[in-house]
Amino acid sequence: MIGRLRGILLENDAPVLLVEVGGVAYEVEAPLSTCAQMNEIGAEITIYTHLSVSENAHQLFGFGQRREKKLFRNLIKINGVGPKLGLAILSAMSPEMFVSAVMSDEVSRLVKIPGVGKKTAERLVIELRDKLNDWQHTGGASISQVKDAEMQMQTQQKVDEVEAALMALGYKANQVKQIIVSLAETVDYSATSTTELIRLALKQVNS
Repeated sequence: MIGRLRGILLENDAPVLLVEVGGVAYEVEAPLSTCAQMNEIGAEITIYTHLSVSENAHQLFGFGQRREKKLFRNLIKINGVGPKLGLAILSAMSPEMFVSAVMSDEVSRLVKIPGVGKKTAERLVIELRDKLNDWQHTGGASISQVKDAEMQMQTQQKVDEVEAALMALGYKANQVKQIIVSLAETVDYSATSTTELIRLALKQVNS
């Protein structure tokens, strides 16, 4: 089993990280929150991994913290939740947000995650609630930190949507990145709708 990697980050093409260890480059699939933490190409990183073995492939899933890896392993033990869906869940919301939803019995919130139906959401709440009781006592986030994390995820979603819209209009990736950075200097992404952000981005390009 490969339980941890420490090496050089070669590529960060979310949700896939390419990590070089001893001359060997490993492809690691990771939640978007983990990928966001690994943004310095060429830097040494440590990532906790879970190796999934199937008839068709061997896949490495990676996490920034050991406890996130443990959460992922608890997730994929649930009937109907495989590694791909487990990764999708932890990409749709931060670990803190997910734990908060489970502990609060927020089935309606969980079913908004692509691939999670009502029955799966109910199983997540019932089967994980007791296992997550100690989350806050082992370094878990406070309620305010959970809210901050949720706002960051919502902001990142808006950024992704603006980027996708600009790319669809024919703008190049490097140009789009510059537009996003420049726009962030004058606009509060968290308080502005996606539609308005796209309008402001286009206005900036055409000014």
